[in-house]
Amino acid sequence: MNERYDDIIVGSGAGGAAAAYGLARQGRRVLILEKGAALPEDGSTLDVERVIRRGAFKSTERWLDGAGRTFVPEEYFNLGGKTRWYGAALLRFAPEEFEADAAYGALPWPIAYRDLAPYYAEAEALLGVREFPIEPDLRALLNRLDGRWQSAPLPLALAAGIIDDEHEARHFDGFASGRGLKADAVSALLARIASLPNVTLRTASAVTALLPDPTDARGVAGVCVGNEAVSGERVLLAAGALHSPRLLADYLERTGLARALPAARQVGRYFKRHLLTAVLAFGPRRSEDRLRKTVLLSAEAFPHSTVQPLGFGGDVLSTLLPGFLPAPLARLLGAHAYGFFLQTEDGSDTRNQVRVANGGGHPELDYDAARTPAALAEHRRFVAAFRRALFAAGSPNGARTIPLAGTAHACGTLAAGDDPARSVVDADGRVHGLANLHVVDGSVLARSSRVNPSLTIYAWALRVAAGLGARGVCT
Repeated sequence: MNERYDDIIVGSGAGGAAAAYGLARQGRRVLILEKGAALPEDGSTLDVERVIRRGAFKSTERWLDGAGRTFVPEEYFNLGGKTRWYGAALLRFAPEEFEADAAYGALPWPIAYRDLAPYYAEAEALLGVREFPIEPDLRALLNRLDGRWQSAPLPLALAAGIIDDEHEARHFDGFASGRGLKADAVSALLARIASLPNVTLRTASAVTALLPDPTDARGVAGVCVGNEAVSGERVLLAAGALHSPRLLADYLERTGLARALPAARQVGRYFKRHLLTAVLAFGPRRSEDRLRKTVLLSAEAFPHSTVQPLGFGGDVLSTLLPGFLPAPLARLLGAHAYGFFLQTEDGSDTRNQVRVANGGGHPELDYDAARTPAALAEHRRFVAAFRRALFAAGSPNGARTIPLAGTAHACGTLAAGDDPARSVVDADGRVHGLANLHVVDGSVLARSSRVNPSLTIYAWALRVAAGLGARGVCT
């Protein structure tokens, strides 16, 4: 083995970057391993043709669904992970969303909101989270909705000056910023530590396996990158909810721990993704709003659901319309449309899971929303109610369900909990039964809540890093 690190972090997205930031500032020797490369800075990450229509920056890895059909999840392997492409909506989970909701099929967290609150605040400060004024077209539409729909400002990790850059303002949601006007794992976290002598960042370095400690049956000695063994006192998984469980499951199987550790049976289970529907509302006038994504809508009758506008301009909204429409008509309709993203918290079911590929085949994502009937019922009622409200407000609309391939909010496959028989990591992010393996990505989320998970992943990773620094290595 080569140089020995204090902490090896597998992945550079929200969790990996936040953990690296926290550990590096403690003086730890940190190695960050990213499977992908840094994104180009030539403007191509803002190009609708390349990003949306051709999906040029997405992973091409093929998976199987529960019925054995192949599909390609919308994953990104690049420095900063999905944060480079997210919509920058950074919301806190509500205090009650850390508690169990048995009727809804929601598991409890092993921590309470108060435990994460200071790290929420730290993440918000690091990412420069702010609110923006509601623009005229959206304001007019909201004023026409009935009183059941309550709005609140949507906190966004965007630079204040983005509103003055029309192209970036209309292309931040689902695009990677070319001018650093959207705060993400790279610009807000990795850039702060990249020049430190105790930090090493390697891109194009796919981790293929975890390495066992020959002196400790329940210790991890490092990772394998291609044919290279890299050793470390501690390993932190941050490869994402689809990929971290594959590395862990493979390790547990190879070492025989899959039969010895109760938590091993839960690896890959409780996959959650939010129930998601896009709604396009049409009006007689072209929309001139730029950011659009400035409010969060909710209704008391749907406690597990929220609506937020899509931060898409007309050129992007036109790509959501049926493909049989002539291009000029699609562009015209897109210019007269306002997009909304409706999401409902997913329930937890052990049958919704990621499975490791066997015999060199495709990995499998076995998921069926019908397994969590309370969530599915609320989402259907929620979508129907919001569409009726839009029609009543004079906005005809259409809806499109986000398919399984839409994995932007994937979480839950290494769920945190106090009971090793029902969870994989403990309240400090350590894998139950292992001495020095921690998880800092969205796979730990015991609940997905009714809002985007990114801020919670940042905060969880900052908390784990702070705790590790306080306790030292392998305690």
